[in-house]
Amino acid sequence: MAPRNIYGEKEAASHPPTQDVAEFLRLYQVRGHQIMWFLGAGASAAAGIPTAYHLTWDFKRSIYCAEQRISLRTCPDLGDTTLQARIQQYFDSRGGYPKQDSPDEYAFYFEAAFPNEADRRKLLDVHVVAARPSFGHLALAGLMKAGKVRVVWTTNFDRTIEDAAAQMFRNTGSLVTSTLDSAAIALDALNESRWPLLGKLHGDFQSRRLKNTPEELRKQDVLLRGALVQACQRSGLAIIGYSGRDASIMEALEEAMDETNPFPAGLFWFHRADQKPLDAARQFMAKAEAKGIAMHLLEVETFDELMADVVNLTPDLPPEISSALDKRAERVSNAPISAPGKLWPIIRLNAFPIFRAPTLCRRVVCSIGGAREVREAVIRGESKILAGRRSLGVLAFGRDEDVRSTFDEFTITEFDFHNLDVSQTQNDHAELGLLYDAIARALARAYPLIDHRSRRGHLMVCDPDRSTDPRLGPLTQAVGGISGKIPGTKFVWREAFRFRIEHRLGRLWLLLEPCIWVEGLEWGPHDETVRDFQRERLATRYNKNWNSLLDAWSNLFTGVAEAAEIRAFDIQDGVDAVFTIGRVTAFSAR
Repeated sequence: MAPRNIYGEKEAASHPPTQDVAEFLRLYQVRGHQIMWFLGAGASAAAGIPTAYHLTWDFKRSIYCAEQRISLRTCPDLGDTTLQARIQQYFDSRGGYPKQDSPDEYAFYFEAAFPNEADRRKLLDVHVVAARPSFGHLALAGLMKAGKVRVVWTTNFDRTIEDAAAQMFRNTGSLVTSTLDSAAIALDALNESRWPLLGKLHGDFQSRRLKNTPEELRKQDVLLRGALVQACQRSGLAIIGYSGRDASIMEALEEAMDETNPFPAGLFWFHRADQKPLDAARQFMAKAEAKGIAMHLLEVETFDELMADVVNLTPDLPPEISSALDKRAERVSNAPISAPGKLWPIIRLNAFPIFRAPTLCRRVVCSIGGAREVREAVIRGESKILAGRRSLGVLAFGRDEDVRSTFDEFTITEFDFHNLDVSQTQNDHAELGLLYDAIARALARAYPLIDHRSRRGHLMVCDPDRSTDPRLGPLTQAVGGISGKIPGTKFVWREAFRFRIEHRLGRLWLLLEPCIWVEGLEWGPHDETVRDFQRERLATRYNKNWNSLLDAWSNLFTGVAEAAEIRAFDIQDGVDAVFTIGRVTAFSAR
């Protein structure tokens, strides 16, 4: 049978097409109370809960380091593809482990790393106890209070939904919650129409019956799954943040499909563009289509963004709910740049994402004095290393031999590693200064730029000796030349930029401020002439010109690639400072 669009009309495609979310939003205005929500791990990512993907690599690292008898500090960055490849090669060579990215990975490695159920429960407790509801959870709770959402199912252990409901209802008794310890509650609530209902299919993180291993998943609670199957005969289902990883859940959904008139209000599976549902989910969708179920595959960015759109298009939402949500209106996510048109404009920012930053440096404990003495020692060593001073020791990047030779005269007593937390560097001037020095050195090493350091920080200036570098071509075209002499003076100017490093919205950013640098300037008779020149050259850079200028710097950093890796030293026998800078700057849209 041919697939159908969101209104149940037949489509020509033979697989679930990606539907227009706008159609779903219009439909939800009249059908919302007939549609249940099913939340997977991706829906809790914004609340600070690590995803199954991240936890899987954490478990792999734990097993790898324990069996190899090496420190976890030597494997600090789980996002490092080189580290991932090394760990995966270890498991592949041993045999008996799931293939990378297979559906069984998470449960297998969780059980392998922590065979005892109590230990698994304690670990989950650590991860979820500090979680706070995201905007999406609060929006969902607001819709519950307004009677627009009656039933929510989740595979997540955290209590973000319960916490959000407590905030919205201002009590803890309005939400009916059914876990593996109280599965019968779900059936009773469905039969007695007691809403809103939350069904936690994998238990609660404080439950004694957590289901998180292959054997446990196969023995999923019969009563709770039965409640899910029964509910699917009465309502539609919207699935978000879930990839179809758990066989027991997919079996329950397929069982519901075998009943008479399943999912009467439609079946909606939301996914991110870069995270397609797994094979089990795609097979389920194909089976739904074959049975004539109105199956819809919809592409969205995040759970928060979708719930914000649902709330905005709910016509009769009580004012107190709207007011409560307006206080949490800040929403940030990865999103595609919309096509040109007559919609609200996009505001481009000068912030380039730093996808990877150093998480480890050398720590040297010796008798050297303060920061000034450290700088002097580095200068005597002809800047072969980068170093900063903290109370716990000297922090450094560079070859181990060069670090030791720089501080040998001060009697080194400890020589090990220090973990850098980029989310906290704004509060630690020594670590932040070290990162500034490292990225400035990496920029100057990778690109035709010179680092001019002053009390105001680092200034990256186009290198006159490499002015013919083709990577500077777009910049020359964007601003009409990258260097010259200021008329009526002896001073030479060059295109440059200042930069800042900031941790915002859970990520590190490189903020660029394009400027004009003047060589050998000594304030005197030409003071106003120079200032006027700088002002006039910068004043004409309106939106279009500014956009071209940012494009030019972006092209210099990454070319046509999505990101580029730069290194302060490019060494193997020490600790290097490695950064990965993204091509597309941050932007803001309505």
